[in-house]
Amino acid sequence: MKTLIIYTHPNHQSLSYAFLQKVIQGSSENPHIEEIKVLDLYEEQFDPILIFNKEKRRRDMHAEPRLAEYRTQLLWADKIVLVYPIWWGRPPAMLMGYIDQMFASGFAYRDKGGLLPEGLLKGRSVVCISTMKGPALYPLYWLNNAHKVLMRKALFNFVGIKKVKFFEFGNMESPKGKQTAKLDRIYRYFRALQS
Repeated sequence: MKTLIIYTHPNHQSLSYAFLQKVIQGSSENPHIEEIKVLDLYEEQFDPILIFNKEKRRRDMHAEPRLAEYRTQLLWADKIVLVYPIWWGRPPAMLMGYIDQMFASGFAYRDKGGLLPEGLLKGRSVVCISTMKGPALYPLYWLNNAHKVLMRKALFNFVGIKKVKFFEFGNMESPKGKQTAKLDRIYRYFRALQS
């Protein structure tokens, strides 16, 4: 199993970074995971700004030379792991800019003229690990599960990825947030993961 970890947080002293380290540690100790690649969007200085004009058309984005390496990473991966905070009920703008550009028509899906497109990234699975200041049930009760709907239905199912697992950790700025136990849970999950 080849694993691509996409990390989206500007601070390497953050709890999100600690979760990234636990993903790497658990994955490194898992005999089913043969190779790991980490894409740190901030460290990479990924440009999240989407530009369309006369010279740059949306229908050509799947072949944008600047994004070729990132497309290769997504095609290489069997499992895609996203580590990010929840800000204002959704992933950071940096990650959304990556998604806007990478999951393009002609690369991630193909229109067939019907109601739904053909997903071109079938066979992969995704794990989303997110942290938030508010309570863990906040997205469910106050936002109608908008984060999970966005990631699972509007994005991954649309491009053919049906297996999506979520770890949404709330109360992460509280002294009673059980951060150590949650970090250990992620480590154990990736150490034991088989598919």
